[in-house]
Amino acid sequence: MSISSQATAVQAFLLALQRELIAQVEQHEPTARFQIDAWQKPDTPDSPHALGGGGRTAVLKNGTVFEQAGIGFSDVHGKSLPPSASAVRPELAGRSFRAMGVSVVMHPRNPFAPTSHMNVRYFEAHKADEPTVWWFGGGFDLTPFYPFDDDIVHWHQTAKAICDAFDASAYKSYKQHCDQYFYLKHRQETRGIGGIFFDDLSQPSFETCFAFQQAVGRGYADALLPIISKRHALPYGERELDFMRYRRGRYVEFNLVWDRGTLFGLQSGGRAESILMSLPPTVRFEYGYSPTEASAEARLMDYLRPRDWLCEFAGGQALEKQETAHG
Repeated sequence: MSISSQATAVQAFLLALQRELIAQVEQHEPTARFQIDAWQKPDTPDSPHALGGGGRTAVLKNGTVFEQAGIGFSDVHGKSLPPSASAVRPELAGRSFRAMGVSVVMHPRNPFAPTSHMNVRYFEAHKADEPTVWWFGGGFDLTPFYPFDDDIVHWHQTAKAICDAFDASAYKSYKQHCDQYFYLKHRQETRGIGGIFFDDLSQPSFETCFAFQQAVGRGYADALLPIISKRHALPYGERELDFMRYRRGRYVEFNLVWDRGTLFGLQSGGRAESILMSLPPTVRFEYGYSPTEASAEARLMDYLRPRDWLCEFAGGQALEKQETAHG
């Protein structure tokens, strides 16, 4: 498959994935629908890091189940990779590029339902008289505010099944990469309970890497939506809402300080509305906050560190009794 036909195939999949996810999420949302915003960035030849290209940003707001959900597709190009994209691969600095992907962030209304994120992306880096360098990246992670062990097991079992179908060693590696990437160094805690995350994937072949990307992109709904179905109608009050909004502040901190995708978009002059759609619609910050000892809120901290979830919870058989423990 030629480079141009590779990009065409990936683009077709990503557009189809966006449509599929919109339909799947709307099946779980009784009152709101996605609004789709098609956008185009004009080529700006005078700026070496500016983007050309465009995309489709789909955002659902003020739903019964989802306070906000964003599913964005972009296909952009530029004359020079920005620093965030070449930091770990300095040999690619200065190359022109094409980057496309689908990014998803779901912010449920119920504090007992977790925030979640998924991204799948494809890059090409070009230089005259040299072969095109291409690679895939992506993954998904979960950010609960009131964790349920059986939800965590389901999430990681789904991720492991996706990985095992391609490489028996992939889950362990990609889980570790996720734990390391989604770590707030200034807080010394993970963003949530992790998942899988991969980057620079170009072996053993384009076909295998592309198939894995498709499995990750489509597997996200299988991992998330059963959890949303179980949690979105649980009773909650102002205390739980207040804590969720406080913990959403950590999500903002990670995305604005550490996230390479956010930095890539902003450094290259991308569309700010689409880049920042991942931020929660309601959030609060509080100086010196500390949860009450032995409270449901204090319990969260034991989950914000790398753990072998599938091993710890009796081979994946977590106890449903937690459902009442959160009351």
